[in-house]
Amino acid sequence: MNLSERVFRNVIGSTITIYCKEDTLCLGLVKKRITLTFPKRTVHMPVTYRLAKDFNVAANIIRAQVTPNQVGTLVVELQGDIDQIDAAVEWMETQNIEVSQATHEILIDEEECVHCGLCTGVCPTQALSLNPETFRLTFTRSRCIVCEQCIPTCPVQAISTNL
Repeated sequence: MNLSERVFRNVIGSTITIYCKEDTLCLGLVKKRITLTFPKRTVHMPVTYRLAKDFNVAANIIRAQVTPNQVGTLVVELQGDIDQIDAAVEWMETQNIEVSQATHEILIDEEECVHCGLCTGVCPTQALSLNPETFRLTFTRSRCIVCEQCIPTCPVQAISTNL
C-alpha cells in the first residue's frame, strides 16, 4: 500500500499524523507530549510496557528522572489512536500517576547567542540549524525533543530549559 503522510499541529500542541491513500483517510495517529509524575510506590511499575501492550500506544521517552523510593518524573511523547491515548491516560490516573500536558521547552537567549553553530552539531533532530545565507542560528521548536544536548555545548550559556 502506498501511503502519503500529512502532519498537522493543533492549537494545544498535539501533532496529528494522517496517512492517506489516494486522497482517502486511512489512518489518523496523534502525538501528545505529557509529563508523568510517579508517587514513590509506583515508580517501579513498567508503564511504557503497559501502554504498548494494553493500549497499543507507543511511548517515546524524552526525559526521565526515576530513582527507587523517590518521586519520579517522565516526559513522554505518546503516539497512537486518540481514543487509545485517552484510555491510557485514564488508566495512568487510576494508578495515581499524575499526568499533565508537557510544556517544557528549550529557551535560547537571542542577546547572548553568538551564532557559532556548535549546538547544531549535537542536535539529533536538526531543530537547531544555521541559516546558510545569514549564518544566524535558527530554532525549529516543533522538531525539538528537549533532549538538552545543546545546553552544555553552548560556550556562552545562551541555551537553557524551563524543564
